[in-house]
Amino acid sequence: MSTESNNAAGMQQRENKALLFGMGVIVLACIIFAICGFWLLKKPADIVQGQAEATSVRISGKLPGRVSEIYVKEGDMVKAGDTLVHIHSSLAEARLMQAESMEDVARSQNKLADAGARKQVIDAAADMVRQAEAGVGITKKTYDRMERLYKEGVMSEQKRDEAKAAYDAAVAALGAAKSQLSLAKAGARSEEKEGAAAMVNVAKGGVSEVNAVLEDQYLIAPYDGQIDAIYPQESELVMMGAPIMSLMKIDDKYVTFNVREDLLSQMPLGGEIEIMIPALDKKTVKARIYYSRDMGSYATWQSTKSVGEWDSKTFEIKARPEEAIPELRPGMTVIYYKK
Repeated sequence: MSTESNNAAGMQQRENKALLFGMGVIVLACIIFAICGFWLLKKPADIVQGQAEATSVRISGKLPGRVSEIYVKEGDMVKAGDTLVHIHSSLAEARLMQAESMEDVARSQNKLADAGARKQVIDAAADMVRQAEAGVGITKKTYDRMERLYKEGVMSEQKRDEAKAAYDAAVAALGAAKSQLSLAKAGARSEEKEGAAAMVNVAKGGVSEVNAVLEDQYLIAPYDGQIDAIYPQESELVMMGAPIMSLMKIDDKYVTFNVREDLLSQMPLGGEIEIMIPALDKKTVKARIYYSRDMGSYATWQSTKSVGEWDSKTFEIKARPEEAIPELRPGMTVIYYKK
């Protein structure tokens, strides 16, 4: 029995030694693999993330009025000179009519000054005064009625303004007619003739001024591009200078990055960098840096150590791809790998 026990104990010891040896081999292999992995493992590249941009201009005009018709939709491609929108203004048209009437009156006064006063001229001037007085009476009644209805909430402000413009034009025509009658009766001197000619020029200037405003009733595209956004809807009122739509110049694309100043040596002004666009199957292209500017104290990276570190400002970097990328859209992510 003792011999069998000794044999069993010896076998157990050999098995334990074999097990320990196997475990030692496994541990050693793990250590070797870990060391190899440590040496072979490459540190992932640091990246700077930015985004694509494109030049965009807001289309606006100097004519206040109502959006009559919009000829394009968001996303449409347009050419320079294409008509984009029509703005209608009854008030501006009434002012044009008034200015043209004033020009006619001024021309008539100038003719009278040159021709001299005759009985027929005086009678005609008196008839014009009576006609103008009748016009003032009619337009005054119309305006008073419109004003009353507007205050009662029955009539729109635009209709009230049109009636007021007609009344003002009639009053101006009456004043001009009375002036014409006075000139006809008194006769014109050389100074008066010069004044009448000057009034014609003033009236011409008034007509030109209104026409300059009315030129913006049709807004056109200043260059080729894509309609990015349309703000008002048809029939809405817009003020002078209010943006109507945004036009994106798709041929003028660039990318922007916000980087710490310690990276500026890798992204110098005028330098060339390689960027990657994840949305376009990780396409890589060359880009030239054309803009570099600090973003102010609000974008400063604060140091967390008391010694050995310093605060760093953030700079905005802009670069333009050196090749055309039609599929690049504003807002797409752009990656630059730091060296």
